[in-house]
Amino acid sequence: MTTSGTRGQRYALTSEENDADFWGFAHESEGLFTPLPHEEGARRVRFTGCLPEGGLLASAGHIGRRRAEAGNAWLDLLDADGAPMGSYFVNDVTVVDTEPSARGAGLVDLTATLWCSDAVAGAERVWDLIRTGRLNRTGMWHELTPDDRRAWLSVALCSRQYRRQGKPDAPAGRTFTLDGRHIVDRDSFYCAIGEAVNGPGGYFGWNLDALVDCLRGGWGATAPFTVHWNSAAEAKARLVERVPHGDGDISLFDLLMEIFAERGVDVVLR
Repeated sequence: MTTSGTRGQRYALTSEENDADFWGFAHESEGLFTPLPHEEGARRVRFTGCLPEGGLLASAGHIGRRRAEAGNAWLDLLDADGAPMGSYFVNDVTVVDTEPSARGAGLVDLTATLWCSDAVAGAERVWDLIRTGRLNRTGMWHELTPDDRRAWLSVALCSRQYRRQGKPDAPAGRTFTLDGRHIVDRDSFYCAIGEAVNGPGGYFGWNLDALVDCLRGGWGATAPFTVHWNSAAEAKARLVERVPHGDGDISLFDLLMEIFAERGVDVVLR
């Protein structure tokens, strides 16, 4: 995909079946992060200032007919220079309406139905922080609601390669500081550990399996390393959720400590 001349265009679609089948750019979208009431992954998305090409253009020429379905695609979210920040896989893209766009001659405002369960409600605000360079300080997730913390983590996962491009893991033996004051549940722990290892908006897992994967290296830190867990007693008192373990269960805090120890991470509780 070329990014020349894409300034101001925030989205790009490319066929999942053929990288050469580029479907076009759009300046804005509305509805991508808004699940429809009847099905969680169903979306009705309006792309504003769109120049449809390839399969999307063909779909627009068959609105209301069986051939209106363009198929599956990768939907890229673009930064201010037109480079992809992250991508969502979207299924069954079908154009249902087009009209001339006020964005410019030859552009249309195109409405399509599609399926995308990974575009979490609330994530659009986090993408805008990255796009505008405002995700630049620690603690920005502290006041988020539980749903918005999940959205924050979904963007951290999806944008990890863009935000870490060209950056090697921190060398083995490094010490990271984990602030436990705002760790109140699973997702807040993952927000905190991602930030501790990879900086504001950083990713270092968003479930237990993903945390184990990150601890194998290649995600910002290479074991062995040390974590100074500040306000650990406060976090321990909150991470009391029981999770399956062996023939019984264990508190989430104790399981996290066990996972760290097994992967060569020395946790100093403070």
